[in-house]
Amino acid sequence: MKVLIVEDEPHAAARLKELVAKIVPNGNVIDSVDSVKAAVSWFNTHPMPDLVLMDIQLADGLSFEIFDQTKIISPVIFTTAYDEYALKAFKVNSIDYLLKPIDEDDFRNAMKKFETLRQPSDSQQLLERIGNAVQMFSKNYKERFVTKVGEHLRFINTSDILFFYSADKVTFGRTSDGRSHILDYTLDQVEGLVNPDHYFRINRKYIIRVEAISDMISHVNSRLKLVLKTSDDNDIIVARERLSDFKNWIDK
Repeated sequence: MKVLIVEDEPHAAARLKELVAKIVPNGNVIDSVDSVKAAVSWFNTHPMPDLVLMDIQLADGLSFEIFDQTKIISPVIFTTAYDEYALKAFKVNSIDYLLKPIDEDDFRNAMKKFETLRQPSDSQQLLERIGNAVQMFSKNYKERFVTKVGEHLRFINTSDILFFYSADKVTFGRTSDGRSHILDYTLDQVEGLVNPDHYFRINRKYIIRVEAISDMISHVNSRLKLVLKTSDDNDIIVARERLSDFKNWIDK
């Protein structure tokens, strides 16, 4: 069985190789790559492996970006030190989601799921279990964020935030009254915490609610420019690779 590892931490990659050698019969780690860019290049130039072991947070971005840039049909077991990306992981080719440091028994159970998936008669049952897991995680979206105002801590209901944005490596939540509130999260983390039915990541800088949009304007090269309520940013462009999904999202 051919296994590809996508991991930017050398000790974590070594741990995965050790687990494959110990637990996976006939397992063969054919390669290991350490970035989004390297993974995209690998998938574009090699046959699909039987299984991918993929860290979520890589040096040059989240591994979900790989799926935006190339087609992957191999099943994936995600590994991460954080648990806020569980729902998003299940929306791609994930068959399991393991938290670091990887426990041997957890890895063995993940491989059992993988073997079950390979059995045609049991595949529907496994898909149903994955669907149940998605429903379970979907109930845990963040309902409020805490922000600091002077010496005081305040909370903001997520539903009151029109859009999230990053500026100068700081993440803000903009409410309908036009105020920007500093949040102690990265924009990547926010994306995993909010309900994707209500919020959409249009580019590297913005996550928006549909209620935030005051205008949509055709832009050069078939791109789309947005005007957001309370925002004075005149250059808010939907990323080209996200445009199709964005149109589906607003057309529900």
